[in-house]
Parts: sequence; structure tokens; C-alpha cells
Amino acid sequence: MSAELFLEIGTEEIPAGFIRPAMKDLERLLRKELETARIPFGAVRTFATPRRLAISIADVALVQQRQELTVAGPSVKVAYDADGNPTKAAQGFARSNGVEVSALSTVETDKGTYLYLSRVDEGRPTADLLPEMLPRVISSIPFKKSMRWMDLDIRFARPMHWIVAVYDGIVVPFSFGNLQSGNLSCGHRFMAPGVFAVKGVDSYLAEAERHFVMPDLQQRREIIAREIERVAHAAGGEINPDEELLDEVACLIEDPTPLCGSFEEKYLELPRELLITSMREHQRYFTLVGKDGSLLPRFVTVSNTRAEDLSVVARGNERVLRARLSDAMFFWNEDRKVKLETRLEALKNVVYQAKLGTSYEKVMRFRALAGGLAERLDPSVAALTDRTALLAKCDLVTGMVCEFPELQGVMGREYARLEGEDPRVARGIHEHYLPVQAGGELPSDNVGAFVSIADKIDTICGCFGVGLIPTGTADPYALRRSAIGILNIILDRGYALSIPGLVGEAVTLLGEKLTRPAAEVAAEVVEFIRLRLVNMLTGQKYPQDVVDAVLAASFADAGDALERVKALTELKGRTDFEPLAVAFKRVVNIIKGGVEATVDPARFEAPCEGALFGALQKVQGEVAALVQSGDYGPALRTIATLRTPVDDFFEGVMVMAKDEGVRSNRLALLTAVARLFEGIADFSRIAD
Repeated sequence: MSAELFLEIGTEEIPAGFIRPAMKDLERLLRKELETARIPFGAVRTFATPRRLAISIADVALVQQRQELTVAGPSVKVAYDADGNPTKAAQGFARSNGVEVSALSTVETDKGTYLYLSRVDEGRPTADLLPEMLPRVISSIPFKKSMRWMDLDIRFARPMHWIVAVYDGIVVPFSFGNLQSGNLSCGHRFMAPGVFAVKGVDSYLAEAERHFVMPDLQQRREIIAREIERVAHAAGGEINPDEELLDEVACLIEDPTPLCGSFEEKYLELPRELLITSMREHQRYFTLVGKDGSLLPRFVTVSNTRAEDLSVVARGNERVLRARLSDAMFFWNEDRKVKLETRLEALKNVVYQAKLGTSYEKVMRFRALAGGLAERLDPSVAALTDRTALLAKCDLVTGMVCEFPELQGVMGREYARLEGEDPRVARGIHEHYLPVQAGGELPSDNVGAFVSIADKIDTICGCFGVGLIPTGTADPYALRRSAIGILNIILDRGYALSIPGLVGEAVTLLGEKLTRPAAEVAAEVVEFIRLRLVNMLTGQKYPQDVVDAVLAASFADAGDALERVKALTELKGRTDFEPLAVAFKRVVNIIKGGVEATVDPARFEAPCEGALFGALQKVQGEVAALVQSGDYGPALRTIATLRTPVDDFFEGVMVMAKDEGVRSNRLALLTAVARLFEGIADFSRIAD
């Protein structure tokens, strides 16, 4: 027998970004509670609007599953005294399991005779367990930020107003803060603020719809997507695709009503990104484009109420947008009266970070780093790179960026373009901020890439240098994102770049800004970046042990490390890899760092020694040439030909011979074998 469980948590408006994670966590936590309690259940459905989180679980068993328990206790020697009377150990074991000592049995094991208890737990009714489970679930839902309200000792994303908890149509009774669970939910805040009764998910969905609430988030999203396209087509345009905005709007609305508005064509003179940002970030408006992809002086917004006259609502939105665009136009015209380069001086008055100085000082540091990268990797763009670095942060002191901070880089690019700067410089000013998120767009050429790497490595080294190091839960300066960005640019552009070398330069340029030893800072930053590469590569499904083995051998060049990971992964896929790995791991383990000595064939005592030495000499030159050219796949396959001679060697001789000279010679031979692959991978880290 089973029944449906339904839970709804009613709140003040929850931030849009909190809702989808909360839905997943609510399902995860309630599933875990039921599974731990041995309560079988069926299909799970979750619902959410800005004012509610809800979950329905079908076919929840009426009673816990029957469980047979076998509990081991103390040994008989400890459980009974010399007269056969139970000791405190036996009595305590029996008491903790709710039985008398006489109910205990004994069992023979390899270690002796022990007490044990075998019993059957028939299980409690689910209805008796839910009042304990549901408050635990509610209090355990994690949020980026939570709050307290009134004088209650509870926290949630926003203050809670009601709790619906129904199992088999009957209220699950419990209290949470100042609320008592019940079967009454609330309708739309403005159009149907009254309550309605809930018996289960079907009645909930039907009554919610009657009360102007659409609880199914995915359904709401699909309806919004369809309706805004309809409204856009009616206005002679198409929706400018924006999946993130669509997700956000779906989480802001309980009953969607799309409508179209317009703005004066003169504002189309503003940069495209500025218009989109003004409408998207501040108003949550969808922009419209024509058949040629150009922006139209139209927008679509989604209202949370059904007004009698939508034109009145549209005009209200138009007034709000007009004010914002008017401000943007003012800043656009005013900013262009002053050239970007003349704003550089103003950066001396902008504090980048209290311990790291001004934005001007930061610009000078990463300008030097970017110049060094250009000289080493592409001297032809050295002048363009220097100019880009010099202007990269100048738009921070423009009126537009002060008003719209999210447009930093974009406005620098536009102002530079209008001032006649080289197109690569203008583009580089924008692209030096890239990537802005995991998997995001990367710089399109070396100019932006060099400045981006330089800016990011200065940020990382600077923060580490003054003790602003990320923790497991906090990374306020987004240093992990910066490190991943650096690695992605290096790999995307194919740069042969020494990361320890780059870090060393950045730390040196920080000079007296450092509050910690320079060598310590450099070592920590290199390790920090190495760990980001480990996470990136394992996230791309490369084997964990392969990544560890490769990066333990050498990490300096990220691109080179990736090629070695690819080569070793391919080798690991061979059917004969396991015995090969075992052989090479044995080599590494037995030499313990190696013996730096010339192998003397005159000291060989067995044919297998000469055979291994001959095979080694045959491949040494070829492997060295292949490694030098970065052909790691062929190099590893060539090294793999030594497996049989290595196996024969270990089978034929005892490496740690009594004669010191023979022993040292054998260790020197194995050291020479290990040196073949030491720069490629540390085979001791390959999993068995």
C-alpha cells in the first residue's frame, strides 16, 4: 500500500537565482530521508515560483520496509565473568539494543566467540515518521544567502508564510518556527490573494491555476518562450535569443503575461551591448531584432499580472526605459569629449585593492607582463599589445561604466574605435576581460590574449601576495576563475609558456606590495594553477591517475602537459597496459630517486642485464628526439618496447645484490630506464 506525499513551502519572493538549486536540493534531501528510513517511493515532481517551493512524491509506502538486523557485540570473554555472570559490557550491549541479556546469542569467528543479536525490525508507519523528516528537510535546504526574521531561531532564503504538508490527503502535523503545517496554500499575491485547500498534487495544480499561479517552472518557461515570440512577431520582429534571461524571468513570474513596448529610434545610435544591457540587466526586457539581425526600437517584457489594458502597462515600462536610455545617451555624449588615454591619470585615484595600490599601478604591472609575453610569443604585435594594456582600464573612470559597471571593456572598445585606435587594440580592450565564465568566449587574437593573461596573473599573484587566498567556500576575487581563464587561453592559443616563469615575473613586479615571502607566494600560485589544470582535465574525462602522473612529472607548460595526458591516456587504453605499468612502477619504486652513475657492462652477471642494456641503448636516442619534438604518443610506444626486457631483468637477477658494485650498476641501469619517461609521467602514480 502507498500514498502521495505533498509538501509546499510558501515564502516572500525568493531571488531568481536561488530557485532552481533549491528545487534540486529539496528533492535530494527528501529522497535521502525516505531512502534512509527504508520507505519505498515512486515518481518525484518539483514545483517552484518566486513565492513557493513544492514537491510531490507518488507511491510513498505506508510503512517502512521490514529489516533483519544482526548486531555484533563484545567477545564472550569480556561479556561474562569467571562465574558466567554478565558483565557491564554485556548488559550495556543488550540495553542499547532494547533487549534482555538472555536474548543475546553467540557466534564463532576467526578471532574467537562473540555476542550478537539477531532481530527483525517490522518498521514504523510512514505517517509517524514524516513529522520528524519534513522539518529536517526544510531546515537543511542550502542557499547562497539565508536570513532570519522576527525573533525566530530558523533561517531560510526569505521569510516563510505557510507550509502545506499532506500525506494520503491528511495533514502531516509539525511546527516550523512560528508556522504550523496545514493543507492551505495561497494564490497569486495580487490577483487571488486568498487561500485554497490542497489534497494532493492534482488538486494543487487545479486550484493554483484557478488562483492565477502556474507552479510548474518548466511549463511556465515554455509558455513564456512561446508567448514572447508571438508578441515579437506581431510587432514585426524576432526575439533576440537569450536563454539565461528566459530562465531568470521564468523564476520571477507566477502568472506570465507578455507585452510589447517601444523606444525612440535615436537611441539605436548607442552601442548594441549598451542597449541590450540597459534592457536586460535592469529591466529584464527581451530585445527584438529584424531579419538582418539589427536591433529594433522594440522590447518585450513579461508582466506578473493580467491588466485590463496592457497598453497602460506598456507605457509605464516605456517611461522607465526612456529614463535609463536618456541617461545612457548623456554619458555616451559626455564620455566622448575626453580621450581614453587622458583618463589614465585618473586611475591613480582609483584604489584597486587597499594593499595592492591603485588601478594605475596595476595597469603598469600587467602592461610589463603583457609586453614580455608579446616579445616571447609574437613580437609582431608588441606595440599593439602595449597600447591595449595602456588603455585597458581607462573606461573604468567613464560616466558610462560608473553607471553600468557590467559594460567595462565594452565601452573601452567602443570609445577606442571611435577615437581611431587600431581595430585590434579596440577589440583587445574588450577581450582582455575574457573569458568571463567557465566555457565562455576566449580572446580572438594574441593582442587580447596577452593582456588577458597578464591582467589575470597579476590579480592572482597580488592577492596571494597579501594573504587574500581563496578558501573552500570563499573566493571573493574570483581567483579560480582567473586561473582557469589563463589555462584556457594558453591551451586555445597553443602557447608554449612557462607558468612558473610567468608567475615569477608577476611576483617580482609586485615588489614591496608583497606582505609574504616572494618564493612562498610564487610556489603557492604555481600549485594553485596546477590544481586548476588537474580539475579541468579530469572534468574532460581524462583518467585521474593519468592526470596526476603527468602533472607530477612536469607541469611548467600546460599545453605540453595536455599532450602528455592525451598520449598516456591512449596508451592506457591498450590491453597490455597493466603489465607495462606494473613493470615501470616497479622500476620507479626500486630506484628510490635513482643512482647517477654510468652503467658498466663489465659488471653484468646475467644475460638479462645485457639484454635490457642493449634494448635501452637502442631506444634512448629515438625517445629523446620524440620527446624533444613533443611526439609523446610515439615516445611512449617506443618506451613500451622495454617491457619484456624489464620483466626478464627482474625475473633473472636480484637487484639488491650483496656486492655493492653489482648492486649500484643494476640500480644505475634501472635509473636510465626510468629517465626515459620521467619527463612524461610518474608511473608510480598510475592506479593498479
